[in-house]
Amino acid sequence: MRYLPESGTRKMILPSKYVQGAGVLNQLGTYVKQYGERPFVVSGRTSFSKVKARVQASLLSAGIPLVGYVDSVTECTRAKINEVSAKAEEIDADIIIGCGGGKAVDTAKAVAEKLHVPSISVPTQCATNADGMADAVIFTDDHKFVEDLHLSRPPVLVLVDTEIVGRAPPQYIVQGMGDALACAFEKPAYAASQRAKKAGDQATTAALDVNLRCFQTLMTHGLQAKKDVEAGKITEAVEAVVEAIKLQSGFGFGGGGCAAAHAVHNGLTSLPGIARKHGEIVAFGTLVQMVLEKRPMGEIERVMRWCKSMGLPIRLQELGQLDRGQLYLAADKACDPSDSMVCMPFLVTPRMVLDAMEEADKLGNALS
Repeated sequence: MRYLPESGTRKMILPSKYVQGAGVLNQLGTYVKQYGERPFVVSGRTSFSKVKARVQASLLSAGIPLVGYVDSVTECTRAKINEVSAKAEEIDADIIIGCGGGKAVDTAKAVAEKLHVPSISVPTQCATNADGMADAVIFTDDHKFVEDLHLSRPPVLVLVDTEIVGRAPPQYIVQGMGDALACAFEKPAYAASQRAKKAGDQATTAALDVNLRCFQTLMTHGLQAKKDVEAGKITEAVEAVVEAIKLQSGFGFGGGGCAAAHAVHNGLTSLPGIARKHGEIVAFGTLVQMVLEKRPMGEIERVMRWCKSMGLPIRLQELGQLDRGQLYLAADKACDPSDSMVCMPFLVTPRMVLDAMEEADKLGNALS
């Protein structure tokens, strides 16, 4: 008789390799050669213009010239994935390189999945932790959340050149910290939920421990890293925070791990007037999750004060020109049964989400 453990199967999905450091983009060709011979780049126009020459030079030095590229990604949409897939397939590309922010790397991962070839992520900024994930977040052309597309495998390599991501506009690393902040709260909620349901996939202790380290890194080095990037310096604080965003937070989300914070993000982005980026909205969603969990007020205030010092939103009015009368729509969307709110260890209703958003806003106003 086959043994079925009561605790389920512990599961974590990570990229095969993670390489971070100043100047590592020059090694791209050496790594690409291990996986393919006909590389194709997927990027946004601004992102690729900054690194195109170095990417091409590195590939040429390894004897595998770039066979083609698309630099028109502005959103990760089904239409764009299909368009890029057709172009890459036409020239027989055998490895896809996502170069840019989350929209570009998610598009690249989805294209690689469609063509059954490996992908590599080369971020040019730190606004999200999408680079190593085995999923792609699909949006509409006007950035309304559609679905989280789960992929069969993550990238084979995440190559993070800190000379590039550390010299991107400072708001990107702040947004990335907002995104990474959620892992220390969502992963424990997800783990508790999976245990309670005796689900087949369970969180690993390693993921939970690394998520705690990620949170500690953000609290300890986040503000200094922001100041250093603003001053144009790549320091140990910057390196530590880049790793927290690009690797450590990914430990939590690999194999599942989103909960209320990202569900609140998905709900809020369905409203007209939202004006902040992914990581910024997720940071506010994290505060909402903390309220839902009835965490101690001192803990909530500590995280809220940190967010304020970073320039992350702690009040609804900081998210954009929102119609408060429509917040119930965002709360309802956040509780969609197909979204990650179901990964909370207790039942969450739209009324609870609406009340928690209002309470987080009230606390934010008191601190402002």
